[in-house]
Amino acid sequence: MRVNESVCLVTGGASGLGLATARRIAARGGRVVITDVSEEQGEKAAAELDGAARFVRTDVTDEADVANALDAAAGVRFVVHCAGRGGDRTRIINRDRVPGGLETFAEVVRINLVGTYNVLRLAASRIAENDLLDDGDRGAIVLTASVAAFDGQIGQTSYSASKAGVHGMTLVAARDLASWQIRVNTIAPGVMDTPMLGRLRTDIRTALAASVPHPKRLGAPDDYARLAIELLENPYLNGQTVRLDGAIRMAPR
Repeated sequence: MRVNESVCLVTGGASGLGLATARRIAARGGRVVITDVSEEQGEKAAAELDGAARFVRTDVTDEADVANALDAAAGVRFVVHCAGRGGDRTRIINRDRVPGGLETFAEVVRINLVGTYNVLRLAASRIAENDLLDDGDRGAIVLTASVAAFDGQIGQTSYSASKAGVHGMTLVAARDLASWQIRVNTIAPGVMDTPMLGRLRTDIRTALAASVPHPKRLGAPDDYARLAIELLENPYLNGQTVRLDGAIRMAPR
């Protein structure tokens, strides 16, 4: 399969990893439906792609919202799911032995894990309607986990749990959807230069970049986009979670 002249849904496509992916798809001649919760950023991103994209405001945890976005992406073959949120940086118990709040843990899991499954299941239902192509595929889906799924830091319990869940569903989804000729892969980014990381102090960002074995820099959103395209187009890549991290292994804190 090739993204040129195909329809791709990119969630979280108004900025960061999603926007970089939408740009790559549009540059290759694909048509993109961008979803995000920010209407201002989403409309701006769609306008930047000069007719190759449209924006649909979408809460990925809402069934009707995702269905509406998929209606806009009629004939969708590809999905890149980047929408999510950072963790709450909450300790399991604090210095006074007070347990961390359950509500904030549940909210992170709801957006990052339940939202991912919601997009996966609804998108798969639409992709399954496609005709088979010459390479035997009907379509492909790329999910987004994190290196925190494997080496989460202290205070990242909710985030690590949610992203580990995304990793855990990847092979199961690939096996489950194989009968419909739909491939599923996941990218687990390391320290990426996204708006989420941009809120950190400059000295912290510099230290994070220096901690990457090679190359000693933060990951660029386009690094993610390049890998996403390969996972979409390569017909023998299936059921994989690929770390995109410059060989970093996160310290405990």
